[in-house]
Amino acid sequence: MPKTITGEHARAVHRAPETPPPPGGGRIVTLDLIRGVAILGILAINVSGFAGPAIGALSPDFPSPSNFANEAAWGFGFLFFEGKMRALFAMLFGAGIALQCERMDTAGRDGDVIQVRRLSWLMVFGTLHYLLLWWGDILFVYACCGLALLFLRRLSGPVLLGIAAGISLTATAIDFWSTLPLVRAEEAVRLGTASLSQQQDVFARLELYRQNVAAQALLYHSDFTDIALTKLRGDPFWLFRMTAHAWSEVLPLMLIGVVLLRGGFFSGTWPRRRIRALGLGAGATGLALTSAVLWWSWSRHFPPIAMAALLGEGLFVPHLLTALGYASLLILAAPRLTRTDLGRRLMATGRVAFSNYIGTSLLMCWLFYGWGLGLYGQVGPLGQWLFVAIGCAAMLGWSELWLSRFQRGPLELLWRSLVLQKRLKNRLPATA
Repeated sequence: MPKTITGEHARAVHRAPETPPPPGGGRIVTLDLIRGVAILGILAINVSGFAGPAIGALSPDFPSPSNFANEAAWGFGFLFFEGKMRALFAMLFGAGIALQCERMDTAGRDGDVIQVRRLSWLMVFGTLHYLLLWWGDILFVYACCGLALLFLRRLSGPVLLGIAAGISLTATAIDFWSTLPLVRAEEAVRLGTASLSQQQDVFARLELYRQNVAAQALLYHSDFTDIALTKLRGDPFWLFRMTAHAWSEVLPLMLIGVVLLRGGFFSGTWPRRRIRALGLGAGATGLALTSAVLWWSWSRHFPPIAMAALLGEGLFVPHLLTALGYASLLILAAPRLTRTDLGRRLMATGRVAFSNYIGTSLLMCWLFYGWGLGLYGQVGPLGQWLFVAIGCAAMLGWSELWLSRFQRGPLELLWRSLVLQKRLKNRLPATA
């Protein structure tokens, strides 16, 4: 993990300039708008993990070959959503931590202490989400990376960007060199030029994938208790391993989000011409790079070993560029979009993103797991878009209705109550 900064001297030297307040001193509505789009888009990718098998997130053609329609449906999600929505959400998460801390610091409260409580409880929520619902939880990873962010947030923007670039480049290089031999072996097998050792290595990895597919099918067709107990007994440290794998993508994105927040990107203080140039330039470049990777992988029917390497660290830059393009275009559209019914629903969806994230997991697990409708393994990439539409409609529908009656989402309210419980207790007078 990155080194920490402690002491009042470090606080004074590295204190970042305060983020310009949004008009009226309230919420930055563009953050809610972008967060709403991101949480909808994340479902478009996560649905393959719910529908099963998990390797479906890497390739539509494993363990069995798929048809053109399923490949096209999978490729559409890969091009426009895969990695881009995670990048958006991670940047927003980092920006949100920085914004809350700076506002608390300005009010004379210790923002870091409150954030530690928030993130600690988020780790608890993430653990429960993994055990009780879905293996693909990101809350635990975000909480761990958020704690690291607290030690770095007061550094200057160029330093934060340097750290982000250093982490990403180092992780990409390590991942590339460690997986390149097996990726080359997979390609050699496809071309019929593989040596015996290459064939053995590739077939061993593919056999491991097949065993995982069979084990997952057996597990997720069972009942609720069996699934939870199997996770607890068989892989209790999965979240730590997932964090060790994902932090080198998530933390850099959070740091970039802090820099964008400080610079006024999210609050709309950038000139519109500058935002438009970033949106078109970054978005087009990111999509062009992703399209090139899609063409290469589709022509080979999405080889799973190579796809695992690409989706691990290899596409960080295209994902980041496309996410910046999406965010820029949403900021440009915000003045008009936020006055429409769709815009209001998107903002409401973003305001209760935590509840929506857990709520869609509950809905999708009920649809696909054995304790619900049991559709696991029966819906291909094309059919999965129907369930994406159902989930998105549910989020857009209930979020605005709930916020018309309550200030926060149900899980947001629970989270806030748990965070503030200790402080409220300390303020109460002692009783006999």
